[in-house]
This record gives sequence, C-alpha cells and structure tokens, in this order.
Amino acid sequence: MSKLTDQHYLTHEQYKDAGNLEARLEIHRRFSTNSYGWFNWVFDTLNQLPKEANVLELGTGSGALWTAIADRVPANWVITLSDLSPGMLDAAWRNLVVIGRNFKFEQIDAQSIPYADETFDIVIANHMLYHVPDCAKALSEIKRVLKTGGHLIASTGGESHLKELTEWLRRVGSDKNASPFALSFTLENGAEQLESFFRNVSVLRYEDNLHVTEVEPLIAYLRSSTRASENSEEEIQKLKAELEKEIIQNGRVFISKDSGLFRAIK
Repeated sequence: MSKLTDQHYLTHEQYKDAGNLEARLEIHRRFSTNSYGWFNWVFDTLNQLPKEANVLELGTGSGALWTAIADRVPANWVITLSDLSPGMLDAAWRNLVVIGRNFKFEQIDAQSIPYADETFDIVIANHMLYHVPDCAKALSEIKRVLKTGGHLIASTGGESHLKELTEWLRRVGSDKNASPFALSFTLENGAEQLESFFRNVSVLRYEDNLHVTEVEPLIAYLRSSTRASENSEEEIQKLKAELEKEIIQNGRVFISKDSGLFRAIK
C-alpha cells in the first residue's frame, strides 16, 4: 500500500500533528506568485451557496481554510470540521478557537461518514481524496450525506504539480522513479471518478507558481513529505547545494504549481 493511502501511517506519523502539513503550507504562503491566495479562491466557489447551510469538511487538517477566510464565512453556516487524525483535529481546534464561532470538530473516516442521508448542503474535500484507500466508497458516502442539489468541492493537484521539485530530486540521484503527484485522484482523472456519482461536474484550475528565494523552506518541505524516507541525508545535502547554486545564479528556484478543484452537484 502506498503511504499516501496508508491510514495507520497517515494518522500516526505523517499527520500525527500539524508539523508536516504546516511545513508544506508555509512554502505556499511565502513564495506563491498569486497574491490572491488559494483559500480565498476556494471560498469564492463556496460563496455562491446559501447563506444558511450545513457544511462538512473532510480532512480539515489544521483548519487553514477557515483561519484564512474567517471574516468571509456566513454567520448562519453550521460547520463540522473533520479529520481522520486526532492530532490534526486538535491543531484545528487550537487554531480556530480564537475566532469565536461554534465549529464542530469530529474524527471521521470519509469511507464511513456517521451522518444520516441528505444532511449537508456542502461537503468540502480539500486535497484529501488521494489519501483515501477506497475513493469510490468515500464518494458514495459523500453523495449519501449531501442533500439533493448539494455541492461537493474537491480540490487536488494535477500530474505536473511541483514537477520541477521531482526533477531536482532525480538530478541529485534520488527518486529516479518518482511518480506524479497524487495519482489516485488528480485534476486529470478526478472527473471520471466523480461522474459515477454526481451530475454537473466541472473543474477549475488555480493559476499560480512558486518563486522560492530561500533553500531551507524547500528542504523542510521535502523532509515533511510522504517520500522523505526515500531520500538519504547525503542526497538531501547534495540537493541543498544545488538549490543554493540556483538561487545565487537566478535569484530564485522556479517551481510550477498545478492545483484546482472539482465542483460536483448531487
């Protein structure tokens, strides 16, 4: 089983707390070229929905979406934030308790959502469906708990997401067979999976890249990833030297991003 879908690994190592996720979020916060911001863009797709809505987020992580858009969320939304990892739920609670609204926090496996049929107006799955061992089962559950006419917002990456980073790893001798990002659910194959359960499936892409001007955040990103154990310390140090040389010569390391979301209606 891939680490990307190994639930024991994900809950007890990768996402036992918010540290790894925050290392990856940080590089996007600091070095993205699109100043509008990913979370604002995601919320734009939600803002067209009812002012009174019952909302479920699966895989909420550290609650970064809601921290970023706190002042934009309709006051009458009832929001349940869920994650498979208790450590991530604790991080989300700590980040969001200061906002002063009554989020519900619940440990949930997307393959078995403990709510009645037609409960939610919106289900959000933000960069998480590629972590689910049985994505079809999760989509069936999401459809079940959505009201008729309800919306699923499912974000993910494309197969070329962060492709330069993979090339850098190959260049220094590691990850010779590195596979594209999130193979199980991508912008390329997600629509076909969704169309088995939902109608009016559409895809939106977010225009952005990374211009990274410091090496350490990139190294922290790599150390935080599910592939970290595949890279020896010698390879990491070799990569660090190559990236430092790139920044001296060109003022930055350019990394392309290929992210977006699907919007599907029940």
